[in-house]
Amino acid sequence: MSRIALVTLVVRDYDEALAFYRDALGFELVEDTDRGDGTRWVVVRPRGAAPGTGLLLGRAKDEAQAASVGAQTGGRVGFFLYTEDFAADHERMRAAGVRFLEEPRHEAYGSVAVFEDLYGNRWDLLQPA
Repeated sequence: MSRIALVTLVVRDYDEALAFYRDALGFELVEDTDRGDGTRWVVVRPRGAAPGTGLLLGRAKDEAQAASVGAQTGGRVGFFLYTEDFAADHERMRAAGVRFLEEPRHEAYGSVAVFEDLYGNRWDLLQPA
């Protein structure tokens, strides 16, 4: 069996990214290990997600990486956050300052609204039908 375990998200700063994903999106911190060279291994995941699944928050190391912060998917929705309670999570996230780009939509496949993370990466908050 194969699976994707981690996806790297290039960020400006570990602590600001961690605060956003933990406090605004409600993710849990899985690991935050100092690697001894000024870098850290910071992994977050949605609460209740399967063990071994998460986002690796990687601080940009140079100008090329810094240029990709917030634009890793070329302006497309690149991340999909599934929920079992769309209305409650949407309201909690809005109250925490998450910027939604649209009002919730109810499509054949489920309830959805596009939001941006603190860097401008686009996400779908999605409750499948």
